[in-house]
Amino acid sequence: MKMLICLLAISFTFLASCAPPQVNLTPPPQIDPGLDPDSWALVPAGEFLMGLHEHETIVDYNYEIMVTDVTNAQYADYLNQALADGTVEVFSDQIVDFYPGDEFHAREHELEINAGDRLHIPLDDPGLRLDFDNGSFTPQTGYDNHPMTMVTWFGARAFCEYYEWRLPTEVEWEKAARGEDARPFPWGEVIRTTNANYYSSHDIFEKIIGGLGDTTPVGFYNGQNYQDYATLDSPSPYGLYDMAGNVWQWTGDVYEGQHYRYMRGGSKDNYAYNLRVWTRNSAGPDYFSPAVGFRCLRESNEQ
Repeated sequence: MKMLICLLAISFTFLASCAPPQVNLTPPPQIDPGLDPDSWALVPAGEFLMGLHEHETIVDYNYEIMVTDVTNAQYADYLNQALADGTVEVFSDQIVDFYPGDEFHAREHELEINAGDRLHIPLDDPGLRLDFDNGSFTPQTGYDNHPMTMVTWFGARAFCEYYEWRLPTEVEWEKAARGEDARPFPWGEVIRTTNANYYSSHDIFEKIIGGLGDTTPVGFYNGQNYQDYATLDSPSPYGLYDMAGNVWQWTGDVYEGQHYRYMRGGSKDNYAYNLRVWTRNSAGPDYFSPAVGFRCLRESNEQ
């Protein structure tokens, strides 16, 4: 009976897990895949095929999107700046900031999100890969170039907007991940254990923490060998890495009559089939997890 309940839970949500999330308390090996987390990729205007049923969809403008997920080091730098200038504050073991609220339509199951201070990250959760000492944030040893996790939608949005960027919409995210053909994964038609970080993909970090695994450094799956572990080069058609696996990525859409926010890409905790480009997940904007991160989008000057 317990097994049946577990299988049913997996069928309806990918965020839920039949085992408690594992948190690595041992510093991981320090690995540098050689990608610059501050780099951006151009996604040109044009049509693409969106979703499982390949609907022709057009994005009529160019935009740029981060080549990798936002890292712990980048988020720590942001927090130090934002704390210093008063953009965010520490309150009751949390980083919070003001959010103007959402328009409420009183739809079925819709929760009202009023204006007020909203959680960005919890400071007292063992899953957080940042240390906070003497009023300053630093990444934990070995995690500086791993994706920032334990961040809510509010915290992801605030990071992007601090630098005058924004979260990508679901349409923008999927075009960046898929390109113009009907591929199910960012790199092509088939997924192998050395393409991405997912449940039981057997990467070197999984050996430390077990089947649910740990995050891998951003851009880890770039064709290099790490400690005799050979990865396949697995970018999207526009050169983005980790658009499948490692961590779910928050997107920026606020849909009318819904309080949920949507994520794309699958994570280290999901099976391979959940890493397809059209797979989506949802949670309240105050949700955080060791398997959820984000990347940002900015307008392009290229016409």
